[in-house]
Amino acid sequence: MKKFNEWNELTQTLNKKENIINFKEREIYWGSLGENIGSEQNGKGKDFSRPILVVKKLNKQLFFSVPLSTTIRDGSYFYNFNFFENQQSSALLVQAKIFDLKRIDQKIGMINKNDFLKLKEKLRVLLDL
Repeated sequence: MKKFNEWNELTQTLNKKENIINFKEREIYWGSLGENIGSEQNGKGKDFSRPILVVKKLNKQLFFSVPLSTTIRDGSYFYNFNFFENQQSSALLVQAKIFDLKRIDQKIGMINKNDFLKLKEKLRVLLDL
């Protein structure tokens, strides 16, 4: 069952947040993705959060990001890599979008340079850029 009312309450709190995080490309954060519609990726738990990878910093407030999952998926819409020790993560390339700084909370790590370059290339191919 969708929790749109709970998500709406949290977005009001997030909107008031005054984050001062100097995020960088390749960093992975907990991000509040929300309760979304249809097949869009949702966050989990009381903060509607999941790990997200900063792919491109657009300015001090906005960044292009890809949500991550521990459910490994294959195909052109996903990129699998090791993030946590002995556990693979799957970057959900098909769910990439722009996020505001107010959605992120805690930095939890960084993808290595080689995987980041491969992920970006797979994203370019997917988006036909």
